[in-house]
Amino acid sequence: MPQSLPTDPTHFAAEIDTGLDVETDVTVDPRASAAASGAEILLELVDDEGVTIGTAEKHWAHQQPGRLHRAFSVFLFDRQGRLLLQRRALGKYHSPGVWSNTCCGHPYPDEPPFVAAARRTAEELGVAPALLCEAGTVRYDLPDEASGLIEREWNHLFVGLVTAPVEPNPEEVDDFAFVTAQELRELRADRPFSVWFETVFEAALPGIREIAGRDW
Repeated sequence: MPQSLPTDPTHFAAEIDTGLDVETDVTVDPRASAAASGAEILLELVDDEGVTIGTAEKHWAHQQPGRLHRAFSVFLFDRQGRLLLQRRALGKYHSPGVWSNTCCGHPYPDEPPFVAAARRTAEELGVAPALLCEAGTVRYDLPDEASGLIEREWNHLFVGLVTAPVEPNPEEVDDFAFVTAQELRELRADRPFSVWFETVFEAALPGIREIAGRDW
């Protein structure tokens, strides 16, 4: 995490850029096209230190008792310091229709988490992050009572900025919203969120506060 980042997001100039453009630089991995057609999706299995030890099919890895695997979570903010949330599409097999962080998912085998985070953000929300920084990792074992699945993940956290218009993919995202810290508290009190949201949000807070300010 860069140590010189200002805490007021309005200080960021328009030219701050990851070098990524959603149409030219965030390319669609061929495995994403295969996944969309219903082909088997593989995840990276890891040990207790986060070291890759193999692969597993995605649905199988989430069935009880689960297998520890690599994942990522993204938290993007606008220039007003508001967090971009998404409500997951109703057709998703896991946690449909609930609110969650900007983007989350799993790197393909041998895909760097940073690359996967940028790729998946573009696939789901139609926008490339203007700034994306690593914010640590967190491990958790979280059962989802609604689906009977379990999240056993070694999760790479990323925080950043979004400056372009959001154009969500309706197959992935049912709705989205930019919220302040207070609006997030109110939404969490009123609407269901993903089982992993609180864990990844709390783990990412130091990085979030560097990007979006101490109000968070």
